[in-house]
Amino acid sequence: MPDGPLIVQSDRTVLLEVAHPDAESARHELAVFAELERAPEHVHTYRITRLGLWNARAAGHSAEEILATLDRFSKFAVPQTVTIEIVETIGRYGKLVIERQSEGPLVLRSTDPAVLAEITRGKKVAPLLTQKLDDGTWSIEPWARGQLKQELIKLGWPADDLAGFTPGTPHEIDLDLTEWHLRDYQQKAIDNFSAHGSGVVVLPCGAGKTLVGAGAMATVKTNTLILVTNTVSARQWRAELLKRTTLTEDEIGEYSGLVKEIKPVTIATYQILTSKRSGKYAHLELLDALDWGLVVYDEVHLLPAPVFKLTADLQARRRLGLTATLVREDGRESDVFSLIGPKRFDAPWKEIEAQGYIAPANCYEVRVDLPFHERMTYAAAADDERYRLAATAPAKLEATRQLIEHHRGERILVIGQYLDQLDELSRELGAPEITGATPVPERERLFQAFREGEEKILVVSKVANFSIDLPEASVAIQVSGSFGSRQEEAQRLGRLLRPKESGLPASFYTLVARDTVDQEFAQNRQRFLAEQGYAYSIVDADSLAA
Repeated sequence: MPDGPLIVQSDRTVLLEVAHPDAESARHELAVFAELERAPEHVHTYRITRLGLWNARAAGHSAEEILATLDRFSKFAVPQTVTIEIVETIGRYGKLVIERQSEGPLVLRSTDPAVLAEITRGKKVAPLLTQKLDDGTWSIEPWARGQLKQELIKLGWPADDLAGFTPGTPHEIDLDLTEWHLRDYQQKAIDNFSAHGSGVVVLPCGAGKTLVGAGAMATVKTNTLILVTNTVSARQWRAELLKRTTLTEDEIGEYSGLVKEIKPVTIATYQILTSKRSGKYAHLELLDALDWGLVVYDEVHLLPAPVFKLTADLQARRRLGLTATLVREDGRESDVFSLIGPKRFDAPWKEIEAQGYIAPANCYEVRVDLPFHERMTYAAAADDERYRLAATAPAKLEATRQLIEHHRGERILVIGQYLDQLDELSRELGAPEITGATPVPERERLFQAFREGEEKILVVSKVANFSIDLPEASVAIQVSGSFGSRQEEAQRLGRLLRPKESGLPASFYTLVARDTVDQEFAQNRQRFLAEQGYAYSIVDADSLAA
């Protein structure tokens, strides 16, 4: 038996010995089908989940490949129960198929009548079906395609949706490749999506997810609805499409709180879709305004819960999700799988870094001490107040100053969660502040000043977590975050990963109050980046002044 870096246990957890010479190779292959649960210094714990296996299967990986990975890197024999569980779980994908009969209704088919009999008796599945056509086929209510997939995955039987898509209204879209070209991984992502018509592409921030979206649009050549996180993101998408494709300004519309344009390519914010008037979603007519042939979901891991219901009704449209991480803090990854589609392409961050397409990054956890009186206040506080007290510890201001001095001349983002903390940092550092209350034109002006080097430091709230293109940012100082959010940690590091003209590596600092819930939440936030191969060096704040 080879002396590998993995120990596979019968409860489907996998232990990775971080210091082993083959640890990086094992981590790379393990991330295809397993999720990192804990990442202390020496041994990382992964868990093999059903959804992870189904996503791997949908992306083209077989049970044989997965077992071969475990056998190759495992220190001991893989438990027989785990082998059987992987084979059987992978085998469940595709046992149920949704198809469209020629000139007829949607149907649910299975080559295993026993499976079909089991699921059709389910209380939540039966109302979605109309009649039994034969032992292997049931017809489906015309409106139930999305909801049926949600219910089937809850029962442990993910359906392979082969029912096809409405073509949408044709619209000529081509890539303008006179001054650029698609990278190999971008082309592969586009090809994998196009072969299926729905699904999610996972790429690190700065690796060109927008170009994958543009490439998919140029392949499908149809009216396209693009859903994005905010107005600044909408305008960046517009600028990229004008630069990278043959689309003109007259063909691209913005549908947001500020502008209501509907064009062959319309870019809308999640916020406008989920805004209510008189208790009703006031802008849902946008979804039927044109015969969309493609819906693109930017930052799909942030998809608001109400949009899942809307998406369940859009199953006849091609759907492309773009994200840096499939992690959702609300646990609704299975809804992304069912309604947007399974993972079609996933490029590990370190692999893209090795190709020179994203900047190398060094991650640091800087621990600050609370003085005695603050420790006593923290100890006496209610549980729901302790995180705020620790996250906004005044000692973080001095640590921030020292880090800025250490990186003098570089472009620095100071990122936080609490507005009063950001107000103080902005005032004390003499740096402009951008929050949700900052008007969009002012946000765009400050971001542009930062890009051009007129502003070296920006103090920003979570509005800068996603879809903000700041290629020359080389330092991020995270003073507080959304509790233990792994997706936020990934997004914030992602702000630094575009290669720099200066050639500087990225430096990502998280300031943490020692021996508090702030430290516990930081360990959870770091899990996703540890899964991608990033290690956090722990630094004592007192050493910064040395």
